[in-house]
This record gives sequence, C-alpha cells and structure tokens, in this order.
Amino acid sequence: MAVLKDILYTVKLLEVSGNMDQEVKRIAFNSNDVAKGDLFIAIPGTRYDGHHFMQDATSFGATSVICEYFPAKLEKNVTYVKVDYSSIALSIVASNFYDNPSSKLKLLGVTGTNGKTTVVSLLHGVFHKLGYKTGLISTVVIRIGEEVIESTYTTPDALQINKLLASMVQAGCTHCFMEVSSHAISQNRITGLDFDGGIFTNITHEHLDYHGSFEEYIRTKNTFFNGLSKYAFALVNIDDKQGKTMLQNTKARKITFSLKNVSDYKAKVISNTFQGLEMNINDKEVWFKLIGTFNAYNILAVYGVAVEFGENGEDVLTAISEMDAASGRFEQIRSGSDITAIVDYAHTPDALKNVLQTIKSIRTGNEKVIVVVGCGGDRDKEKRPLMASVACKYSDKVILTSDNPRSEDPETIIRDMQKGVGPIDFKKTLSMVDREEAIKTACMLAGNGDIILVAGKGHENYQEIKGAKHPFNDKDVLGKMLNLTRH
Repeated sequence: MAVLKDILYTVKLLEVSGNMDQEVKRIAFNSNDVAKGDLFIAIPGTRYDGHHFMQDATSFGATSVICEYFPAKLEKNVTYVKVDYSSIALSIVASNFYDNPSSKLKLLGVTGTNGKTTVVSLLHGVFHKLGYKTGLISTVVIRIGEEVIESTYTTPDALQINKLLASMVQAGCTHCFMEVSSHAISQNRITGLDFDGGIFTNITHEHLDYHGSFEEYIRTKNTFFNGLSKYAFALVNIDDKQGKTMLQNTKARKITFSLKNVSDYKAKVISNTFQGLEMNINDKEVWFKLIGTFNAYNILAVYGVAVEFGENGEDVLTAISEMDAASGRFEQIRSGSDITAIVDYAHTPDALKNVLQTIKSIRTGNEKVIVVVGCGGDRDKEKRPLMASVACKYSDKVILTSDNPRSEDPETIIRDMQKGVGPIDFKKTLSMVDREEAIKTACMLAGNGDIILVAGKGHENYQEIKGAKHPFNDKDVLGKMLNLTRH
C-alpha cells in the first residue's frame, strides 16, 4: 500500500483533479488487470491506447488514473493526474512504489545488437562463482538468486522490472545484470532506474521495422548512455565504429574494450577451436570454453565490468574460464555421430556472419558446412535477402526455412530471402517451409566430419505461427534427427 502523492515524486505533473492522498494498492496499465484501490496508467501503445480504457479501469475499481489527457467525464472519488508522457510516469511511479530497488543493487545494463544475452549470463555466473547472490534479467531466463523465472521479453515492462528488482533486494541480491533492448529504451521502460554501469557490445542491421532507420536505431541506443549518471561507468566496444558515438554525451566514466585498438581493456586471441578459445588478457594467457571471436569480445566485456566493480582480475579470469555458453548461443549438440552440430540464436546478418566466420576459421576445409536458417515474420524485411546472402557466402549447403512466421505466410518470407541468393548459389540452396523437415534434411545431407549450423531461434522452445505458439526446440529436434539418421 502506498500514497499517490508519494509515488508521484519527481513525476512532472501538468494537472490534477482529486485527492492526492489517495491510497494505491497496486499499479496497472492494462484495464483488465485493475482491481479495487488500484492506480491505472493510460499508455498510448502501438496497438491499443490505454486512454480508451480509462472508464473501464474506474468501473473495475481504479481510484486514481495517470493519463496524458483527461476523459470527457471525470468519475467521483477518482483522482486524475495529467502528465506529458504516461510511459515515463509509469517507470518513475513503479520505481517509487517499490521503494526504488535499483538504488539498492549494483545494476548493470547491456545493450547492443548482438552479445547481450551471453554477456549478462556470463556476468551472473561469474559473480555467483565469486560468492555473490545475484539477479539476472535476460532474453533466456530471469534469475533471483537461485530462483528461476521464465523470460518472455528481452527487457520486461517498467512495472515488472521494478517488481523483479525489489524481489532481488528482498532475497539479498547485491548485483543485477540486465539486457537493455532498443525497444525498452524507446518505450521508456528503463527510465528512472539507477544504473551503476552500461555496456555497448556492437550495433548492426536490426529492428528497422520498429525504429524506421539505422540512424534512429543508433540514436535510441545512445539514449541509454546519455542517461547514465556521473557515478556510473560506460564500457564500450571501440572496435565497433559506433562505440565512440555512445560515449559522446554521457556523464558516466568512459571506459573502452577492444581486440584491435588501443583501449582500457585489451585482449588477443591466441587460438580458436571447437573446444574453446585461448586468449591473452592483461598479459595472462587463459583458456575459455566459449568459441569464436565474437565471444572473445563478450569475455573481455565481462572481465572489464568485474574489474570496474572492484573484483580481482585473476579471480575473474578463473571464473570466466569455467563458464559455458548461454543457452542457444553457439551451443554444440552432442550425439552419437561425428558430425559437429551447432545451434545459435543468430538472427541478424552480422550475427550469422560472425558465427559462420568462426566456423570457417576453425574448419579444416575438407568438411561441408550446412546451414539451416529462416527469418521472422512481421519484422524487418530488409534483412531477409541479406541473411540468405551471408549463409550462401560462408557455407556449402543452405536450407532456407521458417523461423517464427507469426502472421505472415512463411513462403512469402522465404521468397524474400531467395532474393539474396546469387545465380552461382542456386544449386546449393534448398527451400523448405517445415523447419523440422529442414533440420532433418540437413542431418541426412551431412557426412562424417561435416558441420551443421541451425540458426535463428537458439534457446526458444516454441514456433509462433498465426498468433499461436507451438512447442519447438531446435536443440531437441537437431539431436533427435542426428540420432535417427546416424543409426
């Protein structure tokens, strides 16, 4: 239970109608979730505008409403608060309602197109090994100490974030490592959070269906670093040409990491095999279970964060060396065959290129590389031909298939991908709408020593078709098909 005027602290108020001493039992921004004594926040969304449901909310028992404009009829005994942006108000009010939990944790946000999940997962694991009780908010899973909660979005809504952070504080967590998506930044879901640090991994072609242009996508990411306080640090990958852009207007302490340029945290890859990476970090040679140059960047980012948080460098490197890859991130599927089978979440052209270049750098040249890849429906269409083009360039056989078609016709998505297949690559390309059949075909085509990459879905355990989620897991299907075709 809270008092309205208290949880409105630092919210810019334009107009108030009613009693500011109104008690608030809970906060809701979906009218269907409202109960007696709740605060309803009307938020304009991409599909629905919460302002159209203010009357529903008060009929369900809401005693206070935050909105960007008042309804035509003001209900008796209901307090209405007008603000500029109700999404910003939601974030601030949620933080105040849960007693500002982000200020009681060391909160680290990771943003970038690729690498977010691996970095936060590694950080969570490393700090656990170093003896801390930690929280994790990621695409794959949410963790509050030992408790595991299923994750639905890369970054939850502001209400859920603050509720999770409050649970972490209550459970005795000292740190939280959190993915920060561009959607979350744009929709003000992280406004009001007290971040102790932020990481920029990289930025490539992604989410242009939402942001409209690559420039706007970059600007959105930059907003996260501009919002960091002078007491926080901003750790950026300066091998990415947008790395320095992220530091231009931040008040935070500026720190860099790199494999190629002069930086605060510098490393060199000594060897890269399907068994792991050997790297030189701070003049120490360390072997890691993770694979690929892209993971070398992730490891370096994790090392930098831990040291900035005051941990001993050698202890940190030892802890990272014991860590496995995050679920569905260059994850090798073990079976009774001598085929190397890999599942990876790569769903952007650059991420797919990174994975395939890693495979190319490790392979002997005598084996075939077979790629199964699709593109999601209702998302950025510009990347579809690029995905197919990258797959063809770095592999011997490509099977174009469904990813999560959502409301789109999967055959239409595949036709868009086929536009990226050049004349010389037609013969090595197959198209199969059924993803399970595509994976089975890849296993049948593979011989001893060959490499199969199933890309795009990674950790996901469903396939979304026509608005419904059907059970589907690339790792399970690939393992089953390998065993069927090899025995």
